[in-house]
Amino acid sequence: MSHTYTHLLTHFIFSTKDRLPHIQDKLRERLLPYLGGIIKELKAAPLAINAMPDHVHLLISLSADVAPAEMMRIVKTNSSRWIHEGFAEHKSFAWQKGYGAFSVSESNAEKVREYIARQEEHHRVVTFQEEFLQFLKRHQIDYDPRFIWE
Repeated sequence: MSHTYTHLLTHFIFSTKDRLPHIQDKLRERLLPYLGGIIKELKAAPLAINAMPDHVHLLISLSADVAPAEMMRIVKTNSSRWIHEGFAEHKSFAWQKGYGAFSVSESNAEKVREYIARQEEHHRVVTFQEEFLQFLKRHQIDYDPRFIWE
């Protein structure tokens, strides 16, 4: 086959280190477009991006050229560096070590977009930790509770 055709929708979730509430409005309004720019540079399409003070949700249509782990490594490394350079009050900022990546079917893409857009509403009743554990259970992902929040 001379061409590669893919449709890889992935919902990524990752938090700030120790789930500290670094992503306040001033940072958030500039961070979200910056994350979108990194994703576009990697030849992927950011379909939905939102953040709460302690975590980020991304729905990305991945290209065949970049593996999910590489996408997250570059997104987190570059955004962390950008935050350190541009926001003196966030010199201690860091992302958590890992992330969640969940495949999304085209038939559920709009539902995931809406879910990401409604994060503020959602987190009035559910904490990030509760939300993330629900994702792991829903997707039948085994995890060791001793290491989940590193």
